[in-house]
Amino acid sequence: MSYLQDPIGKEKMDNREKKVLCLGLLVGDFITKPVTGMPERGKLTLVETTELHLGGCAVNTGVVLKKLGINVGIAGKVGNDNLGKFILNKLNEENIEIEQIKIDPKINTSGTSVLVHPDGERSFIHSLGANAKFSIEDIDFNYIGKFFILHIAGALLMPKLDGKPMAELVKKAKEIGLIVCLDTAWDSQNRWFKVLKYSFPCIDYFLPSIEEAKMITGEEKPEEIAKFLLDKGVKNVGLKMGEKGSFIMNEKEKFYFPALKIKVVDTTGAGDGYVAGFIAGLVRGYSFEKCGLLGNLVGAKIATAIGATGGIKSWEDLIEFAKNHGYKI
Repeated sequence: MSYLQDPIGKEKMDNREKKVLCLGLLVGDFITKPVTGMPERGKLTLVETTELHLGGCAVNTGVVLKKLGINVGIAGKVGNDNLGKFILNKLNEENIEIEQIKIDPKINTSGTSVLVHPDGERSFIHSLGANAKFSIEDIDFNYIGKFFILHIAGALLMPKLDGKPMAELVKKAKEIGLIVCLDTAWDSQNRWFKVLKYSFPCIDYFLPSIEEAKMITGEEKPEEIAKFLLDKGVKNVGLKMGEKGSFIMNEKEKFYFPALKIKVVDTTGAGDGYVAGFIAGLVRGYSFEKCGLLGNLVGAKIATAIGATGGIKSWEDLIEFAKNHGYKI
C-alpha cells in the first residue's frame, strides 16, 4: 500500500517541512563519449568529449529533486581533495544543504570513469573512496528528523553502512516518522539479499533496477520480483527496466509504464532520475500510479542529454516534456 494509506507517523510528518534527505554515494564522474573500445597498452584513442560531472546516487537524485522544486539535503562523505571540493562547490551552487557531508582528509573522494557507448549505454570503472568509510557514526539523527523523506542511495557500495548498520538506520528513521526509500548499486561482491534483508521491513519504497532486483530476489519476472520483496516487508516496489520502461507494485495496485520514444544521448543517471521523479511525486502528494509515471518521465528525460542531471531543467520544462509525449502531470 502507498504511504498515504499506511500510518507511519502521519502527525509528525504533517508538522515538518517536506524536504528530502538523500544519503549515500557522492562521486565525481569523468564521462567519456563515445567509447567504441579500449586503446592498446601505451596507445591513445580520440573521443568527442570528456567532461567532469557530479555523480553518485545521492548526488544525482538530490540535484534532480532540487531542479524539480523540492528542498533537498545530502548526507555522505568526501575526501579533502580537489574532487571533493568540486562536489561541495557544485552542490552549493544548486542550493542544496550539505552540512551532513563529512570531509575525511585521510581518503580520496570516490570517482567513476563513465564510458558511454555510441548507443548511450555505459560501462563504469569505479573507486569506492570516501564512500567506503561512511558509517552510521557519521549520521546525525536530530538532523535527519527535520526531513520528510529519507532516501538511501547506493546500498551495496557502502561497506561500513551496508547490512545491520543500515537496518539500524532505517529503523531509527521510521521511529522518528520518516518515509524511507532505498535504491541499490551493483554488488560486485555478490552479497545482494544477504546484506539487504535486515532493512526490508522498514523500507516504504524500494526502487532498484530490474537487473539488481533479479540478483536480490532470484526471480526473473517483474511481478514475481515485486511479490518476493513485498513478502519480505517492503511496502512498495518500483523497478527500473531501461528500454522496457518501468513497473510498480504494492499489495493493492500494480502498473506498467512503457519506455518513452526518445533520442537516447546518455543513460548516465537515468535510474537516479527515475527515483527523483518518483520521490517528487510523493512530496507533492501524488497517487502511487502518478508517482510511477513521474519517475518514468524523469528517467527518460535524463537520457536526452549528457551527464546524470543535465536533462532536467525545471518542473515546468518537465511538464512540457510530458505533454509532448502525451502525458499530463
